[in-house]
Amino acid sequence: MAPKAKEKPKAASSPSHPPPPIEDLFTSLNRHIQRSEFTQAVKVANQVLSVAPGDEDAIRCKVVALIKGDKIEETLSTIQSSQKVSFDFSFYKAYCLYRQNKLDEALEFLEKQDKTQPSMLLESQILYRLGKMDACVDICRNLQRAKIDSLEINLVAGLISAGRASEVEGTLDTFKVKATSSFELAYNVACSLIEGNKHKDAEQLLLTARRIGQETLTEENLADDDIEIELAPIAVQLAYVQQLLGHTQEGIGAYSDIVNRNLADEPSLAVAVNNLIAVKGPKDISDSLRKLDRLKEKDTHKFQLAHALDLKLSPKQKETIYANRVLLLLHANKMDQARELVAVLPELFPDSVMPVLLQAAVLVRENKAGKAEEMLGQFAEKFPERSKIILLARAQVAAAAGHPQIAAESLAKVSDIQHMPATAATLVALKERAGDLNGAAAVFDSAIKWWKTAMTEDDQLSVIMQEAASFKLRHGKEEDAAHLYEELVKSHGGIEALVGLITTVAHVNVDKAEAYEKQLKPLPGLKGVDLDGLERTSGAKHVEGAHHGGLAEAQEDGKTKEKSKKKRKRKPRYPKGFDPANPGPPPDPERWLPKRERSSYRPKRKDKRAAQVRGSQGAVVRDKSEAGASATNSSTSNLKSNQATSSKGVSQNAEPSRPQSKSSRKKSRN
Repeated sequence: MAPKAKEKPKAASSPSHPPPPIEDLFTSLNRHIQRSEFTQAVKVANQVLSVAPGDEDAIRCKVVALIKGDKIEETLSTIQSSQKVSFDFSFYKAYCLYRQNKLDEALEFLEKQDKTQPSMLLESQILYRLGKMDACVDICRNLQRAKIDSLEINLVAGLISAGRASEVEGTLDTFKVKATSSFELAYNVACSLIEGNKHKDAEQLLLTARRIGQETLTEENLADDDIEIELAPIAVQLAYVQQLLGHTQEGIGAYSDIVNRNLADEPSLAVAVNNLIAVKGPKDISDSLRKLDRLKEKDTHKFQLAHALDLKLSPKQKETIYANRVLLLLHANKMDQARELVAVLPELFPDSVMPVLLQAAVLVRENKAGKAEEMLGQFAEKFPERSKIILLARAQVAAAAGHPQIAAESLAKVSDIQHMPATAATLVALKERAGDLNGAAAVFDSAIKWWKTAMTEDDQLSVIMQEAASFKLRHGKEEDAAHLYEELVKSHGGIEALVGLITTVAHVNVDKAEAYEKQLKPLPGLKGVDLDGLERTSGAKHVEGAHHGGLAEAQEDGKTKEKSKKKRKRKPRYPKGFDPANPGPPPDPERWLPKRERSSYRPKRKDKRAAQVRGSQGAVVRDKSEAGASATNSSTSNLKSNQATSSKGVSQNAEPSRPQSKSSRKKSRN
């Protein structure tokens, strides 16, 4: 048995290097932070924590360095492992949640914090992302005295998103800044001008913002591509202004250039793609769907916006992109995909009515109008504060589906537009189609009552009363119509109302109609007309070719007859060089006919010697079938020219005719 090998002695452990002094570590940490070397700063902070675990300054430096390096998950892990530290990291945790788009959780953490400037700024950003613009604006206004850099930029953006663009000019005066103080502020002010329909001014300010941005970013030594990416929002907004100004082709060109060059930040690219397909509409649907596919998550077959876009786009922008996607799918008749997409929209946008409208559109496209009406009606009852547009949509769907009663019922529930002439006319038409004449008359009565007590400059009472009187007269309510016309004549006057009053009252009270008739101005040229004689006549008889001479005679009696216009005789225009005195021989009347159809046409005689083959070397002898075919073609061409053929064997050996070849047609023209 072999002896066991002796174990080798273990090597002596090398003495570990002593860690550098903590003061040197903090000096190195500060140097890395000043140079924005955040990865190295994290490593040095870890060295400090290995020497002094739980050091608050080292943990704070590490947290900030991780946030600056966009390592949000690692930041949250570091905060979670540092709970024993007395320092409160709630603000940093709220910021990390904000970066992860967990906005509600971030807001909860901030509510536990004291109201400091950083926490209030972060809260305003979270509220802006949540779409709570008024609360965002209030916080920014509370920070005005703090003299925070670029606060006016955020405040102007909040005012525009809150629909308060008219307050932007006063806000700039309060901050004592000009719109051109920075390209970001100029861009935001231009957006406020767009909201105020001042499109030309907005275009000029956007051009100024782009120039200022190019100068500023060039001074910061940014590359040309980086500058273009930084100024992409201005380029997209300029294209949008071109679209609003009616320069559609210029707008499409600008959008296409942005999309094709792909030198834009992700939100600007998404807006450019959406606006481009919106301008194009249902044209080239496949290309529009492919462009939208650039915005979705790469690893999924379903349409879902990329994570980066989901974080940066506002809820309204995201909703618009999803809505356009559904409409494109409906135009492309891809019902399965449209149905699948609208099913997830209520979860993505729970506070919006757009998902319900899109679901109704899909149902209508599937010829399920009744189900769409039912769904819209249930939503309107469940959410009455958001029911206006839903009820209008339900009325439109029902009217298109031939359900006037449901359409009128839905439209009548929108109380704040009942007095408008368009609404009243629509309701009356729907109720007439449904056979509810009393309900239609009640609509007019209600609208007249509203306008009589309304204190508005745009008075529509005369229009409503005129239509109401016409409606009642049309349905046999002469007394009510006469009352309306009489009231209209007394309050507003007008020749149309007076004529309507006379016509209506004549059915009820002739004497009263004659009294009103005296208020009409006499027509010129009727003094010499015997009205009693006209009434005794049995009426004019129609004579073919005769003009209406009664009015002409009356005008002649009144010396208002116009002279009949004489038709001016124009001289005939002759060709250049043509002498009408010596026209020469007349043109050939058959000049437009083909030569073979003219009477002077004579076909050329065939050379009989061409058919005689002497049997020389290389000659081809045709069989009888080919000879018969050629004879048939010759017969067909000659029959068309209406000429007798000189060949005697053609009619005897004729086969069923075949279509002429090009060669045979050419021969017939010679």
